Amino acid sequence: MNIVAALLIFTVIVVIHEFGHFLLAKKNGIEVTEFSVGMGPRLITLCKMNNGMVCKLFCSQKLFEEREDWQHITKYSWKLFPIGGSCAMVGEDMEDDSENSFNSKGVWARFSVIFAGPFFNFVLAFVFSIIILGNAGIDMPEVVQVSAGQPGAAAGIKEGDMVKSIDGHKISIGREITTYLQLHPLSGDTVAVKVERDGKEQTINIDPDYKTYLFGFGYSSDEKVKPTVSDVTDKGAFQKAGIKANDVILSVNGTRVSNCEELTKAMETAKTGKEVTFEVDRKGKEMTFKVTPTPYEGKTLGFVAGKDEMKGPGAVLKYSVIEVKYWIETTVASLGQLVRGKVSRNDVSGVVGIVDAVGGVIDQSVEYGVKAVIINMLYMSVLLSANLGVMNLLPLPALDGGRLVFILIEAVRGKPIDREKEGFVHVIGFFLLMILMVLIMFNDIWKIIH
Repeated sequence: MNIVAALLIFTVIVVIHEFGHFLLAKKNGIEVTEFSVGMGPRLITLCKMNNGMVCKLFCSQKLFEEREDWQHITKYSWKLFPIGGSCAMVGEDMEDDSENSFNSKGVWARFSVIFAGPFFNFVLAFVFSIIILGNAGIDMPEVVQVSAGQPGAAAGIKEGDMVKSIDGHKISIGREITTYLQLHPLSGDTVAVKVERDGKEQTINIDPDYKTYLFGFGYSSDEKVKPTVSDVTDKGAFQKAGIKANDVILSVNGTRVSNCEELTKAMETAKTGKEVTFEVDRKGKEMTFKVTPTPYEGKTLGFVAGKDEMKGPGAVLKYSVIEVKYWIETTVASLGQLVRGKVSRNDVSGVVGIVDAVGGVIDQSVEYGVKAVIINMLYMSVLLSANLGVMNLLPLPALDGGRLVFILIEAVRGKPIDREKEGFVHVIGFFLLMILMVLIMFNDIWKIIH
């Protein structure tokens, strides 16, 4: 089921991309020989003749090319393997200057046809964003949690603050904060965070250096339940002292605690680096442990921002544009990280990795119902569609961006580059691209296995 869902998403994205090429080709009078959904042998082929629609099952390539009454007519095919699609135009990959060929059209007509593919990916991402934001809410950059004793709290950040920028970088949605910090890791420098509070903007300078002590255990986020140890970190302070998962904490340094809220307050006063005494109940038996926390030094802003809010149609349209812009900018920035060698091979995924990721999203969403599954599939579609649009605009041979480069060169020099030489460059580029895809596929499989 997960594979089917991933293939469906991928096919929709690619078909919309090809549909962009198709529409602009038709508009500019370029003959489209075939528009197809899927790959491999044709299952169904349709074409509109003078006497009506003709349908042919299992049409062979020979019949497709040699049937006289099908010449100069666009055929629409559904192919065997439900992945991707194509838009075949006359003269796109060959020396053909006939009246309705791709090469016979002007520079900007051809530019619009090629650019339309990636552009339609951005349009698809925008449409899906409208559906998502209209049903799940907008990811507003509102501070929803400020960790006590951490840099944000010390600097004066408060819950309810609306983050407007970080070090001058504009923040429009909550996820932009996490992405910005991933691309610009915190150093020892002060971070300027502009927030809106009670309708007024102010800049709060945060020193990200954070020193604390770790006890190495977890407990429930529900403040009213018993302070039960849910897990113990391997080789952490609790494990070394002998405290185990499912132990119920009764007191911290003599301060009695009856729920998780009281435990949280007691733990904040215990993070001094000194030995702390814990009393616990283990299956009805009270036990006492001396725990020396582990010192930790790191960098953090110490707050979490991001709150889904339902807004009106105007805001949904506005933030749908922002969503697409966010994914375009994130993809470009990630490519920059890749070029600079700051991204490892584990951060790169191909088709196999995408299928695995989509499957993981579906598995996590199932328990929340059908609506959650659909919303998350649409969310993955937005990410992938914007990503495909950007990747196709890269100025590399065989990609749309590479073709656009040749067209722009033609516009500047006033005449096209030799078609045969251009075709050779694209063939070599396609060959190298296939090798890269195979390597990425094996990398995806390696990551899944390990």
